[in-house]
Amino acid sequence: MDTPTTATPDTQPAIATIEILKLVIKGDVLLPGDAGYDEARIVWNGMIDKRPAVIVRCINTSDVIQAVKFAGKNNLVVSIKGGGHNVAGNAVCDGGLMIEFSKMKEINVDVLKSTATAQPGVLWKEFDEATQKHGLATTGGTISDTGIAGLTLGGGLGWLMCKHGTASDNLISAEIVTAKGEFLQADKDNNPDLFWAIRGGGGNFGIVTLFKYQLHRVGPTVMAGMILYPMDQAKEVMQNYRDYTRTAPDELMAYSGFIVTPDGLPVTAILPAWMGALEDAEKHLAPLRSFGSPLADLVAEISYTQLQSILDAAAPPGIRRYWKSGHFTELSDELLDRCLQYVATRPSPFTPVLFFHVRGAAVKIDSSGTAFVHRKDHWDFSLISQWLTTDEDEKNLQWTREFWNAIEPLSKGVYVNHLDSDDSAKIKNAYGENFEKLKTIKKKYDPDNFFRMNNNILPA
Repeated sequence: MDTPTTATPDTQPAIATIEILKLVIKGDVLLPGDAGYDEARIVWNGMIDKRPAVIVRCINTSDVIQAVKFAGKNNLVVSIKGGGHNVAGNAVCDGGLMIEFSKMKEINVDVLKSTATAQPGVLWKEFDEATQKHGLATTGGTISDTGIAGLTLGGGLGWLMCKHGTASDNLISAEIVTAKGEFLQADKDNNPDLFWAIRGGGGNFGIVTLFKYQLHRVGPTVMAGMILYPMDQAKEVMQNYRDYTRTAPDELMAYSGFIVTPDGLPVTAILPAWMGALEDAEKHLAPLRSFGSPLADLVAEISYTQLQSILDAAAPPGIRRYWKSGHFTELSDELLDRCLQYVATRPSPFTPVLFFHVRGAAVKIDSSGTAFVHRKDHWDFSLISQWLTTDEDEKNLQWTREFWNAIEPLSKGVYVNHLDSDDSAKIKNAYGENFEKLKTIKKKYDPDNFFRMNNNILPA
């Protein structure tokens, strides 16, 4: 499936114009056929195969400003690639200008203030490595090669969210290039409306060239791992997971779902992680570890960086993907029954069906406090269809849509970072009561919708 862009440029830059661009860019300017062009345009989802007219691989903020001004002058659609992990493939455009950040990876940790600054090309595994040298961390993604930029701007769910809030909750400030090529600071005192909007509103308002995060004491080790059960225990295991995690301490984070093991066995998986004092781990993990008759209990003392990469093998880059997601206020028996019905007919063994329990610190902020609106205890459901070859497209797409159609009536809300390319009608649902305010801020900072290769919020 070729994912369409959200806009098609009217013109493409002439070679002479590109030569002018090369004079003002300190990084690389890549054209089709150049060494590095194909590598730069590849993203995590193998379904995406787009070809920008030009790729600007920035090395500093000045490059970003020049690229934005060039695109505006030449009527080019712009896409921005940090980690390229967005399933919809918004990081890359057809026929436009792609701003690419693989050379902007500077990280600076202030141990005394427990803060860190990071450029937009940084991946979470790189950020975690830098901060864990000092026993510090902030909420990051669940796949370690996810970029910090897209995840943070969309809200940022992760292992630490129950204890320390979302990634966007831990954003202290940002440096931003606007659609007009202006450089702005956004924090609680400078452009506070913009600061509110980028904490959940995605890349709609500008290009963040520097993120500053609040860090927390984490690790260096935690108690975590998978507990695997046969599918004939699936419903009871999920009911126990549901009932226990509702009242568990904020130091406990637990994902769950249905996966297939490397040897082809479908299983139910509970993935708990205890973030508190290690001496308290056994007491709080026991209600999950002692339930039923597991096939394997892999919970152990591991490093925090190991936890951050524990799901990596299930999400390798480059394979074909199609995603459906939503929020459920209750992990009801009806929802579980419908899920198990479809899981039993899963066409690809590479497809996980996952639940992320969003609670604790992540839901203690008022829903209007930031653009990320989902501040009530809920389960985020992710149906991550994955397969290898184009001849498998139709059956996997059809199964995914039928599965989602069967459970969507039970859902309420959606996490904007989990929207696929055909989910634009759900963007309003992703922002709920904050949507109109976001449209007004969009009009202020990007009235012409220059930044539209995203889960797009149209200006008011």
